[in-house]
Amino acid sequence: MNDPLRTHFGFRDVDIDAKTTLVGQVFRSVASRYDLMNDLMSFGAHRLWKRFAAGQSGLRPGDSVLDVAGGSGDMSRLFAQQVGSKGTVLLTDINQAMLNQGRDKLINAGVVGKVDYALVDAENLCFADEQFNCVSISFGLRNVTRKENALTSMYRVLKPGGRVLILEFSKPIIPLLEKAYDTYSFNAIPKIGKFVTGDEASYKYLVESIRKHPDQETLKQMIYSAGFDHVNVHNLSGGIVALHIGYRF
Repeated sequence: MNDPLRTHFGFRDVDIDAKTTLVGQVFRSVASRYDLMNDLMSFGAHRLWKRFAAGQSGLRPGDSVLDVAGGSGDMSRLFAQQVGSKGTVLLTDINQAMLNQGRDKLINAGVVGKVDYALVDAENLCFADEQFNCVSISFGLRNVTRKENALTSMYRVLKPGGRVLILEFSKPIIPLLEKAYDTYSFNAIPKIGKFVTGDEASYKYLVESIRKHPDQETLKQMIYSAGFDHVNVHNLSGGIVALHIGYRF
């Protein structure tokens, strides 16, 4: 797409300023069943992917971490365990319904006083330069309209020596797996969404948004372009999901 005023919302071509509103409507619709749907769609594997990502954070007790587009708070809960009582975890999301879900979930899990919350746009992180030891975005970057802005913003708030974690659906690296994954995604996931949430269209968008997201190598180059000095890529579940780790030296 060459028109700078247009972008994609799933497979639809929309005005670039309209995407944030459209994505917001999706997540307000599915917020209350977001965790249940994640378990059903991934057969619980999303928990293993997140645990692996948190294990690559390099966080130590007393460190500070920013969880961007943190949704239901799964990553923030893992980070809170890593940084301990003297560390700081800030869970952010642009969507108030999702932020509320994450806060309520963490409070119910006993994670009280260990995580702070803020309504923040990933493209414009309103924090001081070089503030966090780690910045994470988990299954959120594909929904960001201007990904380059988000990556640059994450680089700016990261301390030298810190790292960014980008956990996201990606491109399967095994041809037969890709075919099976496509069949499952386009046929089963929207139907599961309709049955569980009553909203088939939102999950049709989510499936399409994965296909429009940059593949592993393209995203790697985008992270370099944002200023990061070194980028590692870990393919999980045959590349269905990829963890990109960018370092600021």
